[in-house]
Amino acid sequence: MAELTHVDASGKARMVDITEKPVTPRESVARGSVLMRPATLQLLSEGKVAKGDVLAVARVAGVMAAKQVPSLIPLCHPLLLTEVTVDFQLDAGRSAVDITASAKTSGQTGVEMEALTAVAVSALTIYDMCKAADRAMRIEAIRLVRKSGGKSGTITLES
Repeated sequence: MAELTHVDASGKARMVDITEKPVTPRESVARGSVLMRPATLQLLSEGKVAKGDVLAVARVAGVMAAKQVPSLIPLCHPLLLTEVTVDFQLDAGRSAVDITASAKTSGQTGVEMEALTAVAVSALTIYDMCKAADRAMRIEAIRLVRKSGGKSGTITLES
């Protein structure tokens, strides 16, 4: 089993010391989905959700969330993000909004949590803005799909 990096020798939580790690370009990509009734997806795609432009608001929420990761997740390092993107794909067959977020930096630690948080908060924003039309929505499958940079190089978990 891999050693837990956020726990010291006595078992106490700690922030990882990255002082000696080299600065390298790093990027992470995460995905997730919001499943909804077909009628809700149609309202969203036609811009008829009462609260406004759902995807525009969800995109901004995701970017803002990535920038707040150290405030939300206690042991995460504050990072100078060089780019955060949030994109959406409407899937009528599954009646879903698929979310892909990426985060980039040049730094001493990765940006996985930033990409994952961007997806999660984008999904929550979609849920919040559409819940009056559909109380049965589900947020599903938030996961890291790729990361690059640092000692481990590129890790692709799905294409």
